[in-house]
Amino acid sequence: MKLSIGGYSFRNTMYEGKMDIFGYLETVKYRYGLDTVDFWNGQFANQSFEAPEEEYVKKIREALDEREMTLVNYAIDGAHIWDSDPEKREGLYQNALKHIKVGEMLQAKTIRIDTGGHFSSHPGFSLDMEEEQFEYIVKRYKEFSDRAANLGYKIGPENHTGPSLSPKNLKKIAEAVHHPSFGILLHMGRWQEDASIGDEMVAPWVCHTHFDARTATAEKGESIIRMLKDGGYDGYWGIEHNAEKHQYIEIEWLLGAVKRLIKKAEI
Repeated sequence: MKLSIGGYSFRNTMYEGKMDIFGYLETVKYRYGLDTVDFWNGQFANQSFEAPEEEYVKKIREALDEREMTLVNYAIDGAHIWDSDPEKREGLYQNALKHIKVGEMLQAKTIRIDTGGHFSSHPGFSLDMEEEQFEYIVKRYKEFSDRAANLGYKIGPENHTGPSLSPKNLKKIAEAVHHPSFGILLHMGRWQEDASIGDEMVAPWVCHTHFDARTATAEKGESIIRMLKDGGYDGYWGIEHNAEKHQYIEIEWLLGAVKRLIKKAEI
């Protein structure tokens, strides 16, 4: 089965000082028996969203090679595309370029860079996307997709914050970018409008997926898998679950739940 465990799942373990990125590799490889990793840029030693030093990235690359592991997704925070402040926007862009280089050094198969905006729980949250914002987002994804095409990976947003939590907006962006190296990281079922049809609306562009505790244990998960596979999806089924406690056991449970859904979808 093509499975991965999102590094964000061990966020609390890391912040408690009980795991670093190399421990994550050991855990995924030898505890869960996977040859894939799904990095979040908050996992690096600096525990910030600034790009790490090149020598440190090389050590991670060596660790991946030693364990014969593949980086199927690199999720980048702190480098989203849109901010209404032009100076902040430029800073985010420069950080994105640095992190894209990190992803390329680590030979990521897919890279996630958000559109921008607030989380749905934030008072300033909005799904609205003004024309200037839309055009700038499309411009940057076109630029990033051209770069990705040269090295054979895919890059694009996740339905994560702001306008990306509307499937209509993501579809509009994808159609405007219109590039084979553009892809969407689908966090299944995480929408603030059109939730019942959102996954299907963006399915043609999905290049990676994340289940959470809600979707991995819902019977609808089986039909989502079947829908994506029927549409040609051949990527990995990722797990992202930020459990407050007992992270190892929680991930083991979730991994089993997703395996069950995949097998049921094959029947």
